[in-house]
Amino acid sequence: MKPDWPCRPAEPPQLPLALRYPADQRLETFVAAPEGVVGHLRALARGEGASAYVAGAGGTGKTHLLLATCALVHESGRRAAYLPLASAAGRLRDALEALEGNDLVALDGLETVAGERADELALFDAHNRAAAAGTQLLYAARCNPDALPPGLPDLRSRLSQCTRIALQPLDEEGRREVLRQRARRRGWVLEEPALDWLLRRVDRDLSGLTALLDRLDRASLAAKRRITVPFLRELLAEPGDRPHGRR
Repeated sequence: MKPDWPCRPAEPPQLPLALRYPADQRLETFVAAPEGVVGHLRALARGEGASAYVAGAGGTGKTHLLLATCALVHESGRRAAYLPLASAAGRLRDALEALEGNDLVALDGLETVAGERADELALFDAHNRAAAAGTQLLYAARCNPDALPPGLPDLRSRLSQCTRIALQPLDEEGRREVLRQRARRRGWVLEEPALDWLLRRVDRDLSGLTALLDRLDRASLAAKRRITVPFLRELLAEPGDRPHGRR
């Protein structure tokens, strides 16, 4: 039975599920997931299995997996919370106490608070309380626990006991598939010449791809034009690439 935590701050109004967890960020839309990862996170969302630690460089999809798991928890009628730790640095104890009572808590960006003793103590205490309450934890960081900045050994030990999930940057075909899928969900088709043009010019990270697709979607609707190479050149070419006007 979960404890009734005293003095919990009033909860903010809940955003609709679609706004908290965009449709692009679901487990079934994650491209090239390592073997067994989706199954483990589905089990975690059901309240089964050990807490997990997702490690990977920037743009490998850590936030995608955390938000997707939270969405799945909510869809099953349970409660989840997502916290980017950078937003609570220096006041992490209060932020973590406000999340108690959820069935799953996803904590993103451990490296942003690693080495800060007060925040690490808050994480250590929250981890222990979550274990006692049966709350699942899902961590994400750019590196494994033993590569985090020197800090509280007991916290590092707790993090090392989590199931480890390692993510790698997408290869060319993986990025191509992300663009195809996300274009389809917006109701338009990225033809191969447009894909080729984009992939020679855009960053590899997933957040950059998502932001780019959102921009293209808005621009295409406003201009009432298909996403073609000429349209992409007009919209995304750097100033030096644009043709000069008459003098």
